[in-house]
Amino acid sequence: MGVKLFSIQILFCIYSQAMKPISEFLENKQAYLSIITELELIGYPDITIKESQQIKAFLESCTIAEVNDEIKNIYTVLRRKYRLKLGDAVVAATAIYLDLPFMSADKAFNKVTELQLALYNHEE
Repeated sequence: MGVKLFSIQILFCIYSQAMKPISEFLENKQAYLSIITELELIGYPDITIKESQQIKAFLESCTIAEVNDEIKNIYTVLRRKYRLKLGDAVVAATAIYLDLPFMSADKAFNKVTELQLALYNHEE
């Protein structure tokens, strides 16, 4: 069973490319999400009722990492050092704090050397 923290981009890449619910793709894997990723998923505009239900079911199978003081400290360092967007810095700080591989399709994370990045190339 693989344990990873996932970005919003990777979840949408998986969903759109595989053409099946994310929860099926992640079966037998432990998925961690930052609170930021959860908020992005539940607040995503222009989704159908069915997609909203799929997101809810997926979130129930995930471990959601809340922001704590240590994540805030890591966030502050990352935001200043790499000039990441607020959400990206929180998600990266969460992965670093949890000491988990971070799966993303966003190349902006390449510069974060503290991150165990598994960059997904959705163009292949």
